Amino acid sequence: MRRYALILALLTTIQPAYAIDQEKILAATQAVVMIRGYNDNGGLAYGSGVVVANNKVLTNCHIFRSTKQPWIARGEDTYTVTSVQADRWHDLCLISAGSLPFKAAVIVKNQILNRGKEVLSIGHSNGVPNPLTSMGVIKSTYHFEGSHVIRSTAQFRMGASGSGIFDMNGNLLGINTFKTPGRQAYFYSLPIEWLANLEKLPVETVFPIVGKAFWEEDDNNKPFFMQIAIPEINQDWPRLAQIAQKWIDADPKNSDAWYELGSAQENLNKIEDAEKSYRQSALLDADNTASLFRLGVIAKTKGDTQAMHSINLAIAKIDPNLAEEYSASLGCTKEC
Repeated sequence: MRRYALILALLTTIQPAYAIDQEKILAATQAVVMIRGYNDNGGLAYGSGVVVANNKVLTNCHIFRSTKQPWIARGEDTYTVTSVQADRWHDLCLISAGSLPFKAAVIVKNQILNRGKEVLSIGHSNGVPNPLTSMGVIKSTYHFEGSHVIRSTAQFRMGASGSGIFDMNGNLLGINTFKTPGRQAYFYSLPIEWLANLEKLPVETVFPIVGKAFWEEDDNNKPFFMQIAIPEINQDWPRLAQIAQKWIDADPKNSDAWYELGSAQENLNKIEDAEKSYRQSALLDADNTASLFRLGVIAKTKGDTQAMHSINLAIAKIDPNLAEEYSASLGCTKEC
């Protein structure tokens, strides 16, 4: 328990900035395990996983591509993996092991995943034996194949594939899976809702588990929410505009696509076009605070205080903390 006492001490030091239920976060941390296995050349492959049911751990399939005999580990204790249910395309594997003495993470159905929601990434980044905790916020969620892929600022590193992203009450929201390259990376987590279909798949007992995941497709075949990431990070606004327009052509009712087009247009100094795109984005999703925020910035440049105030009220209904940030960023003394 000493390592969990250390984690609890860390959480105590950051509590003023985040509303944390320490007991629930500690329970979430104890549901996170390490997964290991030797590969063909004798090296050690490793990842993370989250206990989601009695003797069952949810993780990524891609960590099993080079090992024939994986096991679950915590400290010096190890537990042999006996079987797996594998959704290779969605990169989710549900592994079973006998007599795991760990409680499952709490899973709440129909979680609200608003932008700006505070989250925790808990996993064995860099293969360290004690799980590391990274805090952040949800930047966006992307509708994809029946649920929503989460992009957040909660960082994770190699070894944390298959780890969990949790809310501040310790509820499991998804499985940390992939990120963009570079220092200004985007971090993506797969939705916990995909577990329901995974549990229906056939039980397998042979490792390795091979098969390409959706996020490993060639760039032009990746989902649009992935295609926009690198141009956005690199500030390649013409390329971002091009991809966003293709996204809109394929899915004209997608609020995120319209936001990305507006972002590109704004940075290309096409302010009127950007305003139209942001308005369309907000029309399609009234909770798209990113688009509302940018509309407020444009309203300020026009000296439209009434629009600034209306947008502030709309954001406040969604997230009061973000409304305060909005007012501060626009230079309003109290609220816009």
